[in-house]
Amino acid sequence: MSTPKRHQPFVPETLQMTEFTVRAVLIGIVLTLVLGAANAYLGLRAGITIAATYPAAVIGMAALRAFRGSILEENICRTAGSIGESVAAGAIFTLPAFVIAKAWPSFGFEDAYWKSTALMIVGSIIGVLFVSLVRRVMVEDPELPFPESTAAAEIHKAGARGAQAVKFLFYNILIGGVVYLLGKFNLFALDHQFSNIAIGSLGASRVRLSQTNTDQAIATGGFTSFAAPEISPAYLGVGYIIGPKLAALQFSGGVFAWGLMVPLLIYFLGPQLAPSYTADGVTNWDGMAAALWRFIVRPIAVGGMLVGAAYTLFRMRKSLGAGLSRAFAEVGGAAQEQNLSRTERYMSSKVVLALIGMMFILMIGLYYYFSGSPSAALVAATVMIVIGFFFATVSGSLVGMIGSSNNPISGLTLSTLIIAALLMVALGFTGPTGVAVVLGVAAVVCVSSAVAGELLQDFKVGYILGGTPRTIQIVELIAVVVASLVMYFPLWLLNEGDLRQGGQGFGGKALPAPQAGLMAMLAQGIVGGEMAWPLVVVGMFIGIVMIMLQVRSPMLFAVGMYLPFGTTFAIFCGGLIRWIAESVAKGRGYNEAQLARVENAGILTASGLIAGEALIGLVWSGMQFLPAGMIPDFKNPNYLIGFAVLLGLAVLMIRLPLSNAGSPDEPAPPAAMM
Repeated sequence: MSTPKRHQPFVPETLQMTEFTVRAVLIGIVLTLVLGAANAYLGLRAGITIAATYPAAVIGMAALRAFRGSILEENICRTAGSIGESVAAGAIFTLPAFVIAKAWPSFGFEDAYWKSTALMIVGSIIGVLFVSLVRRVMVEDPELPFPESTAAAEIHKAGARGAQAVKFLFYNILIGGVVYLLGKFNLFALDHQFSNIAIGSLGASRVRLSQTNTDQAIATGGFTSFAAPEISPAYLGVGYIIGPKLAALQFSGGVFAWGLMVPLLIYFLGPQLAPSYTADGVTNWDGMAAALWRFIVRPIAVGGMLVGAAYTLFRMRKSLGAGLSRAFAEVGGAAQEQNLSRTERYMSSKVVLALIGMMFILMIGLYYYFSGSPSAALVAATVMIVIGFFFATVSGSLVGMIGSSNNPISGLTLSTLIIAALLMVALGFTGPTGVAVVLGVAAVVCVSSAVAGELLQDFKVGYILGGTPRTIQIVELIAVVVASLVMYFPLWLLNEGDLRQGGQGFGGKALPAPQAGLMAMLAQGIVGGEMAWPLVVVGMFIGIVMIMLQVRSPMLFAVGMYLPFGTTFAIFCGGLIRWIAESVAKGRGYNEAQLARVENAGILTASGLIAGEALIGLVWSGMQFLPAGMIPDFKNPNYLIGFAVLLGLAVLMIRLPLSNAGSPDEPAPPAAMM
C-alpha cells in the first residue's frame, strides 16, 4: 500500500513571504464593513446573502497590487474582507426578530446597540474558536471538496485576470447604484400593482371588478392582486447568480400564494371582510388581499419553511454525523502538536478552550441580563455552548461540501431556537422575557455557525496557497470584533430610514426580513403563545407534499410564499436573463472555454449590480435624515419608463457576458470566478 502524497501548497512552506501586514488588515477591514453592510441590506430585503469571498479577493488583490503585495498578503486581505458577510448574515437572521417580536421596544441606539453588539461579538468569537478545534482534520479531508475555497484560491493564482475582473465589478457597481438612485428620485416607478383582478369561480375569464359593488365582486370569484417585477438591480443579480431553476422555484411560491391561496381566501372570507374594507361604496381590494396574505398566507409559509429546514438537515445527516465525529477526534488529539512547519502553526487548543470558557462565562452574564434568572441564564448558555459547537462543526462540514453560499444557517438556527424555546417554557418563562432569551441563544448560534463556516473556508484557501493558520485566526478575530462593533449601524440606518419614509421598518414591505420574521413568530408561538398553529400545520403539510413531489428545495418554495410577489418576480426575471444568455452562448456554438468566460463575466456583472444597489441603498437611507426638499423628486413616476430600464438591464446582463467570450483558442479561465 503506497503512502498518500503529501500536500504541496502553492507557496512552499520553506519560503518566507510577507503575509501579515497592517495595510492588508486595514484594507480587509474596510472591505468587510462595506461587503457586510451590502449583505445586510440584501438579506433584509430579499432574505438572501451573497458570498463575499470573490469580491473581497478581486478588490483586495487590485488594491494590494499598487503596493506590490504578495499572494499571501492578498489572502490575508481577502480573509479579513469576507468575514463581515457572515457576521451580517447572523445579524439579519436574528436581530430584527427582537423588534418584530417586541422583545425590544425599538432598534434605537439606547435600546439595541450594546445588546446587538454583545450578541454579535460573543457569537463571532465563539465561531472562530469552535472551528479552530476542528480545522486540521476537516481542511485535510480529501472527501470535502471545498468548491468555493478552491475557487478563491484560483482567483489569487490568476492575478492578471483578477485585474480585468475588477473592471467588471466596478463598472456594474456604478450602473446598479445609479439605476436604484434614479428610481428613488421618482424618475421612474420601481414597482406596479395590477389591482382588481378576479378569477372566476366557474373558470370564467379574468374580468375587471367594479369597486362599487362588493356583492358582484364576491359572486364573480376569488380576487387577487399581482405585482409587476420590481426594478431592482440587486434582485436581478440575485436571480442571475442562483440560476433559472432555483429562481423559478422561489417564484412558484409567490404564484402559489397570490394566484391560488389569496383568491380562495377572498372567495370564502370576502363576504365577512368586505364591510371592514369598504368606505363610501368603494372596496379596498388591495388592502384586503394584503391583509390575508400577511396574516394567513405568511403563517402557512412559516410551516413550509420549518419542514424545508428540517428536510435540509435530514438530507445532510451523513455529513452532520461525520463532522461531529471529526470534531471530537480533533479535540482529543489537539494537544499532541509539536515541531510543526509554518503552514501547520495555529493557536494552541488549550488557549482556544480557555477562551471558550471565558465566552461561556460572558454568555451566562448576558443571558442573566435578559432573563433575570441565574438558572435560565445557565441553561441558555449551556444550550448555546453544546448546540453551538455541534452546529459550528456542521456548518464547516457543509461548507466543505457545498460552499458557504449554500450553507443552511437559518435551518440550523431554527433547530436551536425550538430547543431553547421548549427549555424556557419548561423553566416557566413566558412573555417578552422568555422570547428575548430564546432569541438571544438563536442569535449567538446563528452568528457563530455563519462565522465558523466562512473561517473554515478561509482555512482551506490558506491551506491551498500556503498561508499560516495562526495568522488567519488572528486576522479573523480582529475582523469579526470590528465588524460586530459596526454592523448595528447599517441595520439601524436601514430600519430608521424606512420608518422615516412611512414604512414599517423590520418586517415591513421594504425590509421584510423573512428569516428574522420566522424566528420572531416561532419564539412568540412557543414561549408567548401567539403562534397560529393551525395555519403553521397547514404549511407543514404543504412542505411534506413538496418533499413527496421531490421538489429540489421546499424551503425556497416557502420563502417565495413569504416574500412580496414583486420581489420573487424580479428574482425570477434575473434567472430568466441568465437562461437567455446561456442559451444564446450555446446557440453560437461556443466551446467550454468560451462558456466558462461567459459564465464568469455574468457572475461578476450580477455581483456588481447587487453591490451597487446595496451600497446606494445605505446612502439612500442616510439621505432620509436630510432636511425636507434637499432630496431630488421628479414626481409622477411611470412604470413604463421603469420597464424600459428593466429591459436595459436585461440587455446589459446578456450582452456584456457574451462579449467576453473571447477566442475559441484561448484557455479556459479558472472555474472559480463563480
